Amino acid sequence: MSSALPKAARRGLADEAADLVRAAIFSGHFPPGAPLREVELAEHLGVSRGSVREGLARLEREGLVRGGWHRGTTVIEVTAEDVQEVYALRAALDRLAATTARRAATAEHLSALDRLVAEMTAEIAEGSDAPRLVALDMAFHDQIHAAAGNGRLTSAWEAIRSQLHLFQLHRVDAAYDHYRARVVDEHRELAALLRSGDIRTLARRAEEHVDSARRSLLAGLPTAQ
Repeated sequence: MSSALPKAARRGLADEAADLVRAAIFSGHFPPGAPLREVELAEHLGVSRGSVREGLARLEREGLVRGGWHRGTTVIEVTAEDVQEVYALRAALDRLAATTARRAATAEHLSALDRLVAEMTAEIAEGSDAPRLVALDMAFHDQIHAAAGNGRLTSAWEAIRSQLHLFQLHRVDAAYDHYRARVVDEHRELAALLRSGDIRTLARRAEEHVDSARRSLLAGLPTAQ
């Protein structure tokens, strides 16, 4: 294991360990299927094995890693079955979040969405790398869920968010040009519909946005059908 992982700060060490390992997974330091060994992580993060164990348990609840008593903890694989399940759930959540936010969003929420679209545009113009665009993409959808103001909906979103982030990174890695060509226009359209669009059109476009991502990701997987 490389020694590139930063040391954990002295806040809640389990949370900090989870944050650092999650970031390392998203950066590709731990690719899908990679083992996550408590002893090595504790040494490199500068925390106890107990803190690492709790942090990994948090990531398991997020669906980002898998483990068990009789096998080690590993990063999840990106499989067609998992993609189908997670994106089907995301489509339902995003539709509800968008249609709820259409009624509940404040001017501040809408301005935040516009700023994120502007950041995406600037990042593309400056030749930004894919992970930065994916982070802005996820932040955009975080903002829609925040605008909806439904705590249980937000909890459901957060339960699959880490898996989605990882899946989106793989989608973009396989077809960056396709993603870059669509990401600004699709999110600008959603922001406009949230401000003044017909709610049925918004619901349809929110689902189509998710379905486009699902199909693009599946096309890049060896097991895609």
